[in-house]
Amino acid sequence: MKKFYFILLLLFCSLSYGQVAPSNEDIEGFKLYPNPVTNDKVFVQTNSNLPKTISIFDVFGTLVLQTKIKGKELNLSDIEAGVYVLRVTENNKVATRKLIIK
Repeated sequence: MKKFYFILLLLFCSLSYGQVAPSNEDIEGFKLYPNPVTNDKVFVQTNSNLPKTISIFDVFGTLVLQTKIKGKELNLSDIEAGVYVLRVTENNKVATRKLIIK
């Protein structure tokens, strides 16, 4: 039984330290509006307003849209109504929010 826990501990440590990803800190001043989206446009605002990488996933985890924006406005006219997960990466910081499109 001790061997099982030891192997489980090694597996957990190797998986957690072997991955390199952006920090999970929220982006300062992150705002997403309007949510729910009704007019095919959503605004993504941060304090620094640097270029952002936007990824949108459906409820099954399938990538629906991936794009980069330089301003605040994101056009969602190609996406059907539903509930999605929006992931914004800016300057190695990540913010994740639920996005509703009506």
